[in-house]
Amino acid sequence: MEKLFNSYKLGGIELANRFVFPPIKTAFGNPDGTVTDTQLAFYKKIASYGPGLIIAEPVAVTQTGREHPKQLRADQPDSINQLKKITDVIHLAGRRACLHLNHAGAAANPKATGSSTKAPSTVTCPASGQSAEELKLTEINDIVAGYKSASIAASKAGFDFIEIQGGHGYLVSQFLNGRLNKRTDAYGKDRLLFAKEVFNAVKEGAPDMPLLLRISGSEMSPEFGVNREEIKQLIELAEKSGFTALHVSMGSACFSPPWYYHHASLPEMPQIDALKWVRSQTNLPVIAAGRMGRKEKLDLVAEQKLADMAALGRPLLADPDFIEKLKKGHTREIMYCGYCLQGCLHNVKNGKFIGCNLNPELDMPPIKKLEHSESPLKVLIAGGGPAGLSAAKYLKERGHRVVLAEKGPQLGGQYAMGCQVPGKEAMEPGLKTFEYYAESKIDSLMLKTEANSELVGRVKPDVLVWANGAVQNIPKITGMEDQYVITSLEYFNGTKKVKGNRILVIGAGRIGLEITEKLGLLNYQVTATKRTDPIGSMMEIITKKLILSRLSGMSNVTISPHTTVKEFAKDFVEIEKDGETIKWEPFDTVILASGLRPAPQPPRNIKSAVHNVEIIGDAREVNNIYAAVHAGYELALKY
Repeated sequence: MEKLFNSYKLGGIELANRFVFPPIKTAFGNPDGTVTDTQLAFYKKIASYGPGLIIAEPVAVTQTGREHPKQLRADQPDSINQLKKITDVIHLAGRRACLHLNHAGAAANPKATGSSTKAPSTVTCPASGQSAEELKLTEINDIVAGYKSASIAASKAGFDFIEIQGGHGYLVSQFLNGRLNKRTDAYGKDRLLFAKEVFNAVKEGAPDMPLLLRISGSEMSPEFGVNREEIKQLIELAEKSGFTALHVSMGSACFSPPWYYHHASLPEMPQIDALKWVRSQTNLPVIAAGRMGRKEKLDLVAEQKLADMAALGRPLLADPDFIEKLKKGHTREIMYCGYCLQGCLHNVKNGKFIGCNLNPELDMPPIKKLEHSESPLKVLIAGGGPAGLSAAKYLKERGHRVVLAEKGPQLGGQYAMGCQVPGKEAMEPGLKTFEYYAESKIDSLMLKTEANSELVGRVKPDVLVWANGAVQNIPKITGMEDQYVITSLEYFNGTKKVKGNRILVIGAGRIGLEITEKLGLLNYQVTATKRTDPIGSMMEIITKKLILSRLSGMSNVTISPHTTVKEFAKDFVEIEKDGETIKWEPFDTVILASGLRPAPQPPRNIKSAVHNVEIIGDAREVNNIYAAVHAGYELALKY
């Protein structure tokens, strides 16, 4: 892995190292395609001691190919000047800049394009539900011309490289794909024709710039994805066309989004196998992309010579200093991405700036950055969950004296519970980093210590941060007092054990579904109910679809929406489903996943003893890890 830190010549251009920042949609831009100060601050931070090559967020070559309302533009009168702002920031840090060109085709967003979606042939994109119309020849010509004009803009804006999106189920891949391209004209008879024209157009627009081709090693969709023979043809075309390198990821934006976004719960081997196959097909340098933010993964790829360079996207969102910390061996200080998609994809899909569960600075405007306090305070933090850990880390970075008291035997709160869930194991390294900061950086950490009046009197804090988390919401159900009941918190904390084999989970939201899957994998007979739709409300959409898909394959699991548990009796459980009263057989264990509510606020005698009392995280309003970590950071900004 050590050679990844060494300089590397790619296409005759010297790079500071062999790391690459891949094209990630940030939503930091303006709707008119102009660049914002937040965008520039983002690229400045990524470039500082960062990857040798930074590929800017995707640019749609025409309006019809846009994916996002805040996507960068290369077709506006001032686009060159706007794009040059990004290259200037990257070059000032001694890094090289690449512009990523794409047309989304069937994956385009009508809200961003302002028109109907177009593709080689009529097709529906399952990920968006949008149906695409067949492209006319004049429209194809306009798109090819768009590639040329965008490449001219890239050259004039000072980019060092251009990358063409040739995979992931976007337009180049759609034309190549025999399952999607049903045309009978020249573009159907020669499905490589569109790629040839695009490559030639870009070479004409920027004849002296080295070109990268981004592909899917596998689109992971046997029914709708391109096959290996089609990918091989595209690779051979790239070689003949004089491309400099292949940038290899996985999946399709329309037909296999979990693989496109490299979700945490997916197995690693399909990607390794795909990299091996691509390596066997070409002598071009290979950039490996997708969940590369672990030393073990980087070592594996390097040792097996699967790639020449490594792309780090989300790992640098979680910790922009990842590369420098890894190089210096400061691995315990790395804030590791959990590949959960909660702060990044979920935010962008919902019209917000890109964010990160573990890096609250990412989506903060440049003016809202931590500075050292000129008036250090003594701060007592009650609660070592994600909000308390975040507050401790960032208040200490500001120079305050920080004491953290956690009434339980370990740190983490609901963050630690989430790490127990199948498919969420990748979240644990990030928690370990927060724990490391609490254990080694703050002034005092006390476990098994309740923040009571005695402790407050002893510490005499200037600020009390109440981050005691949430408690279970207990529904009122007739006869429940005679049942063996476990709350979701007791289940994950291990303070009460499951009895018997028939389990009822009340509440099929995120926590309820996670408990259901965990028990289902252990061969319990599980029924999960939810009074209202949707099942798994508030979950990140890909995570939700994956868990529901896995649960649907378990014969021992039943999900029952529109179901209210009305009464527990000795011989039956009465429920109401879709207005009908039904009786079920009794259950051995009832698990309450029926929502959480804030824990009790600090008692009056504690509040009166401290001048400044701040209530944050779930103790203020029950939410998720993203909100909790951001609450800790925003509190640090206040003091």
